[in-house]
Parts: sequence; C-alpha cells; structure tokens
Amino acid sequence: MEIGAGKFPDACADWHGKRRRFGLWTGLTLCEVGKTMGSIILFAAFAVELVFAAYCIHSRSYHPAIRSIMRVSAFAAFVMLIAMSVIEWSFRWYAFAALLLIWSLLGAMALVRKDGNCDVFRNGSVIRRAVLALLVVLLALSPALIFPEYEALETTGAYGVETVAYTHTDESRIETYSATGGPRKVTVQYWYPAGTDGKYPLIVFSHGSFGVKSSNLSLYRELASHGYVVCSIDHTYQCLFTTDTDGKTSLLDRGFMHEVLAEDAEGDKVQSYEYYRKWMGTRTGDMNFVIDFALEKVGGSDRNPVYALIDTAKIGVMGHSLGGSAALGVGRIRDDVGAVIALEAPFMCDVVGVASGEFVWNEEPYPVPVLNIYSDSSWSRLNELPQYAANAKLLVDTEAVAYNVYMRGAGHLSLTDLALTSPFLTRILNGQKAGIDTEYCLATINQIALEFFDCYLKGKGGFAPRTVY
Repeated sequence: MEIGAGKFPDACADWHGKRRRFGLWTGLTLCEVGKTMGSIILFAAFAVELVFAAYCIHSRSYHPAIRSIMRVSAFAAFVMLIAMSVIEWSFRWYAFAALLLIWSLLGAMALVRKDGNCDVFRNGSVIRRAVLALLVVLLALSPALIFPEYEALETTGAYGVETVAYTHTDESRIETYSATGGPRKVTVQYWYPAGTDGKYPLIVFSHGSFGVKSSNLSLYRELASHGYVVCSIDHTYQCLFTTDTDGKTSLLDRGFMHEVLAEDAEGDKVQSYEYYRKWMGTRTGDMNFVIDFALEKVGGSDRNPVYALIDTAKIGVMGHSLGGSAALGVGRIRDDVGAVIALEAPFMCDVVGVASGEFVWNEEPYPVPVLNIYSDSSWSRLNELPQYAANAKLLVDTEAVAYNVYMRGAGHLSLTDLALTSPFLTRILNGQKAGIDTEYCLATINQIALEFFDCYLKGKGGFAPRTVY
C-alpha cells in the first residue's frame, strides 16, 4: 500500500482555490473556513429551527409542507457546498449527510402525497420537535466539530515525501495480548524522500499509550523532506487501533488501558515497576524487531526502494509519552543508535527495582545524545514525580550529552498532531486550553528535532537550543 504524499498539493489545488474564494466571500481565511464549517452549519440549523418554531407557535400551525421543503432544500444546499468544494467530503460529514438524505426523502414523499397534519396544535409539541431535531443535528455534526478540517504544516526540506505501510510478523515472539498464541504482528509506516537514490538516516518512532502511528505526522514529513527515512510503529493492542495491510483491524486491549489508567507511581511503586517492565518489554521488543528487520532488508536481495535508502550506520529513535520511554530504553540497550528524542517521557527502562518504597535506578550515564522535550504537564514537577527522577537528574547532569526543552503553554498532547486534528479533544485530555499556538508549537518541535538529528546523525553544525520556548 503506497501513497504519493508528495502529490497532495497538485491534486487539491482546485479545492484550495475554491475554498479561498469562499473565504473571500465570508471574510474568513482558508484555514478558518474548514475549522468553522461545522460550527457555521450548526449555528444555521439552530437559527432556522428556532425561527420556524416561533413561526409555528405564532401562526398556531405545524406547517408540514414548509418543513418538508426546508428538509429537501437543506440537503440540496449541502450537496451544492460539496460540489463547489466549499465542504471537503470526508468522514466528518458522513453522519450529517445521511441525516439530511433521510429527512429529504421523507420530506419529498410527504410533498408528493400532500400530507397534512390533523393533530391538535400544541406549543409544547413544536418545542419538543425543535429540540429533538437540534439534538439529532448536533449528534450528526459531532465528527465535524470534534475533528475540524485543518491545514497540514508545510514541509521545509528540499525533498518531496512519499509513504508506504507494511505489516511484519515477528516469529520470535508470541502475542501476549491475544489468546490465539500466534506470533506478534506490527504494522509500520515509512515516510521517505521521493525521487532520490541516496542514503539517509533511519528514525524509528513510538507513539503514546493510546496513540496511533500517525500521531506526529507533521514531524515525520518534515524529517523526510530533509533526507531522513522515518518509520512509525503501531504497537498492536497498545494503540487505539491498527489496521494491517490485509485490512484486519485490532483495537486497544482493555487490560492495557486499565493498567495505564490505574498506574500510580506515587501510591504503589511496586505495581508501577511491574507495569513498566511489561509495557517496555513489548515496546522495546517492537522497536528492536523493526530496526533489525529494516537493517536486514537493506542488505537483502529484494531491493525494496524504501530499505535501499537507509544508511545502516545512522539510526535514531524517538517517541511520545510511553513511546518516548521505549525510545529512551532502546537508546540505552542498542549500540547502533546514535541519537534519541523523547517527547515528555520518563526513563521507565532505567527503573531496575524498588527498595524501601523508592524506585531503584540505573546509575550509568545515558550513553547517547538525548533530547527531552516537555510541556506544562511535567516541567515544573520533574523533581516531584517519582517516575521522572532520572529526567530531573539530567537537568544538572554533566556526564551525559542531554538537552532539555520546555514548550511553555503546551499540554502533554500539544506535543502531538492531535492538537491539529482535534483541538477539542486535545483541550479535554490536556485538562486545560493550551497557552501556545498549535502551529508554532509543532513547527518549533519539528525544527528542534531536525537540528538535533542533523547534528548527531549527519554531523552538521552544532546544536544549542533554548531551554524555554
């Protein structure tokens, strides 16, 4: 399964042009048109329904013919907006389109039959109908409201970016999250420079607890545009969902979800240590397998165009949250990893036991250059959170080559592309509204990560980021 990501701008040029013209008519920018379309339609639906309800109450009639005409007209207007590319047809609109279609068909049938309404008029009935209609509209529009259209961050590198997904089977490990007893399978996706036959560093990414492999898509594309082969892993049963290349979908394991939600490093360190060993065993096992598989393919005979681009002497790992912890673990145990980036992640693999009610840590200096990026969720509490003790030590440790960056105003999930794809969910899950612009936050992380890998994997220049952004 291969997608030509580099072709996206040309394929959508006409759509962008129409959206720009619509933006001029409404006074909205191109980005605002997509972000606000769900809200605009919801507001219009509320206004029309309330005005019609007031008219019915004033005239003491249900006006079924007018209501039917309104339903048919609403569906026709929606289709016209899609045809004009004002609305981009996607999963966001499926439920709403189905609702309008059903209402339109019922309205058309009522008009053909010239149905009347013989019920005794009651104000309460009009109000109940209006409220019910608005609740149904709100439900149908929820995908568009929760996941508004957004502008992807533009890449800044010289290369176009292509992507391809594979599902690999690790015959050396049994799947512990399934009762089938078969070998573990993981689906990975690569983003890589298009139209070139050079050799580029391999970067392997691990998502957060309930994330997916596309969690930091803008970062992958930015690195690939500058000459990196980026591989992101769906950690089967530890991700929200994953669909393999045969079309089979596996969902998040409930037991794993319960463990993550129940884990309490301050209240029960013994249990937390057991969870860390279990989670990290799966995660680092996946990452090691994917790296080894890629390196084996580089020297293989099938001449896969993706693997042929990999420079086996230059490998980096990175991840967010639980995935960042796994990346930190892989950076310590593999000799061929040259640089590590952790997006707000504790050194779980460095916890080697519990004694006298406290975590026991691996005291060896971290062996490779590491960049830790934090948000408001942990930065001011690194010395308080027991699982972040090793992170706090790196703030003053002079033995390790370590850099610490704080994105002031960001939340934990502001460090991922969820902040772009669903500002609403990001705010809910972060627990508060971010005090930093989303595009600035992600673009800054992308630039810092690029400079870090350029320095330690490509040997280009120095690396001296600010501590606070």
